[in-house]
Amino acid sequence: MSDSDAPSGKPQSYTRKTLSESDEKPQTPEIYKCCNNPQITYLAPVNINIDERTIGSVDVWRCASCMKAFCEEKTLGIDSISDIVGMPRIEDDEKWAVIVSKLQKGKDKWKLVKLKQNGMIKFETSDEKLIDLKIEDYKIVDDFHSSFLALDHIHTAVEI
Repeated sequence: MSDSDAPSGKPQSYTRKTLSESDEKPQTPEIYKCCNNPQITYLAPVNINIDERTIGSVDVWRCASCMKAFCEEKTLGIDSISDIVGMPRIEDDEKWAVIVSKLQKGKDKWKLVKLKQNGMIKFETSDEKLIDLKIEDYKIVDDFHSSFLALDHIHTAVEI
């Protein structure tokens, strides 16, 4: 089909032409549901402070049906929307935690992650290098990094 073959005699746009010639429709990703009757409501913030000045927060949400918690990182000055549709997925053997880097400054000093009870986590530094950090009992064990569980600090400000 050429551009002039459109029914109106006007050229078709690339998008319209591509979609009309394809029999397959784009697949929408499945939205994560925590239970059969999800009722996600906002629970509380965990503020992240440096020298008593808030630089960001972790928003904590909870399902009123199954009580599963979900967290979302908010850095002051960053207005971008998350690329995750719905609530971020977390496995039953993971907990939401904040990793604090002693090597970084300002907004790059912390990051929201999902920690398992024990093992290793691949952590991306602000200069986009991947490092391995050891986890013991849901805590980072490292000379240059520490961590705390977000749900242990609901409605509080954590000085990092």
